[in-house]
Amino acid sequence: MKKIINQIFLISSIFLFAGCDKDFVEVNTNPYAITSVEPQLLFAGAQRSFVGAGWETENTIVQQFVNPFDAGATKGPNFNADIDNFNNARWENTYVGTAPLNNPTTGGVKSLIQALYVIGDNPKLTNLKSMIRIWKAYGFMELTDTYGDVPYFDAGKAYTENIPYPKYDDDAAIYADLEKELKEATAALSPAGDYVSADLFFGSHAVIPITNATDQVAKWKKLGYSILLRLGMRYSKINPAKAQALAAEAFAGGVMTSNADNVFVKYDGTIATNVPNVNLVNNNPRFYYAAEPFVNQLKNTNDPRSPFIVAKFADPSNPLADPNPDLTIASQFGVPVGVISDALSNPPYRGTRGGGYNYSQLNVKTVASQTAPTFWVTYGQTSLLLAEAAKMGWIPGGDAAAKTYYEAGITANMDTYALYPNGGTISGVAKAAYLADPAVLYNPADALRLINTQYWIVNIANGTEAWANFRRSGFPVLSPNLYNNNLSGGFIRRLSYPDYESSNNRANYTAAVQAIGGTDNLTTRVFWDKP
Repeated sequence: MKKIINQIFLISSIFLFAGCDKDFVEVNTNPYAITSVEPQLLFAGAQRSFVGAGWETENTIVQQFVNPFDAGATKGPNFNADIDNFNNARWENTYVGTAPLNNPTTGGVKSLIQALYVIGDNPKLTNLKSMIRIWKAYGFMELTDTYGDVPYFDAGKAYTENIPYPKYDDDAAIYADLEKELKEATAALSPAGDYVSADLFFGSHAVIPITNATDQVAKWKKLGYSILLRLGMRYSKINPAKAQALAAEAFAGGVMTSNADNVFVKYDGTIATNVPNVNLVNNNPRFYYAAEPFVNQLKNTNDPRSPFIVAKFADPSNPLADPNPDLTIASQFGVPVGVISDALSNPPYRGTRGGGYNYSQLNVKTVASQTAPTFWVTYGQTSLLLAEAAKMGWIPGGDAAAKTYYEAGITANMDTYALYPNGGTISGVAKAAYLADPAVLYNPADALRLINTQYWIVNIANGTEAWANFRRSGFPVLSPNLYNNNLSGGFIRRLSYPDYESSNNRANYTAAVQAIGGTDNLTTRVFWDKP
C-alpha cells in the first residue's frame, strides 16, 4: 500500500497540470511526458480522490452535523449561505482531483479520462479500462448530483483534444451517458482478461487482497450493477418506469451480496489521511457538533451504532485529550439546526462545557477519526435500495423481500463499525432488539420512510449520498432551517459553481447558468429532483 501511495505522490507532481483546465496553457510545459504515466497508477490515485465536501456542507444540509458559528469562513449551510468555501470541495476533489491524501493533487475524474486516453484500444487492458469507466461514472454521478449541469463530454481534454475550456452538459444527458458507460463497462469485464494489481478496492493492495482476475472481476461486476441500481433509483420521482427498468436490470445482473463486496479504503494517518475528518481535531474542534435531528434519531431508537458515531468530550476544544469520552446514548444532545453559537450559552439551550458547548460531537476516535475508512458503495446501502425497489414492486418479493433487504442493510452497516479505529462488534442481541424497536420495525404502511431514514443513518460518513437520497426520497422528514429566508423556506437543492469558473471558463459558465434557469443558486433543482 505504501509503495503505491508513494508512486501516486510522484505522479501527482508530473500530472499537476492536468488537474485543472484553467491553468493548461501556463503549466503545460512538457505535454509529451504525460503519456508515459502508468494508467494503473492514475486509476489508483483517483480511487482516493472522491472524498466529498466535508462535514460542514452536505452533512449539514441533511442535519447530521452543525457548525453554529455564523462568521466569515464558518458561515455556510447551517445559515443557508451560498459560500464558495463550502461549495467547492466536491468540484475540486472529484472533478479537478485535489486533497485525496495529505493534500497533494492525485487526480479525480480528469485522471481517469487521461488514463483512458493512454490505454486507448489496448486489448490487453480491457479490465483496467472497464474499471476506470465504472469509477469515472461514479465520480461524474456525484458531480452531477451536486451541481446539475457540469463539464462532461469535453472534460479533461485540454491535452488530448486541445479543449482547455470545456462546455457544460445537461445533467439529464450526462445521466443517460453514465447509464451507457456502466452497462458497457460492466459487461466488458472478463475473468479471462487482465488482473489489475494497483486496484485499491479489490487488488493486491486492498484491505482484503485479491490476486487473480476472476475474483477481481466478480467484485467489479457487483460494483457496476450496484452503482447502476443507485443511478436507477434516482429516477424514482421523475420517471418511475425508468427507475423500475434499471433497478430490475441491476438486480438481474447481480449487485453486492455481503460486506465482502464493499468499496472502501483505509488510512494510516501518516501517508494517507481521512481528509474530511482532519478539521474536526486540527481546526478549532469546538466549532463542530452533531446535529439535533440526527442525535435524536439515534436516541429515540436506542441505536447501538451511537457510541461509534457521537460522543460527549470533557473539553470540546480538545476531544482527543479525553481518554474516556461519555458514549452513553442518553447523555447525547445535538445542537439545534440554525441556532447561532452565542445563543447556545444561554437558556433554553444547554450552555458551555470546557472550551465549547455542552453538546455532542462526532466521535473523532471512531467514525470521525483521521484513520477512519472511507466507504463509497456498500452492501448496506445497496440492500436498502433493494428494499425500496421490492416495496415498489420493481424487483420480486414484495413486502416480504423488502423486510429482508431492510434488515440486512441495517445489520450489514452495523458490522462495518468493526473496521473503524476504536470500533467494535455489535452483538446479535443488540441488533435484534434494534430491529424489533417499534420505531424501527419494518412496517409495510410506513416502509419508504423507514427504509430511507436508515439510508440517512448508513450514510453518516457519506454526505454526498445522504443528501442526494434525501432530495430523491423526501426522507427522513426534516424541518427546514429557518435561520433566514435565503432558501424560501426550503432546503439547499444544489451547490453553486466555484466562483473561479465564472472568470476562467466564463463563456461556458454563463451558458450553463442560463441553461439551469438563469441563476447560479442553492435552490435550483437537478433534473431528477422533482418537487
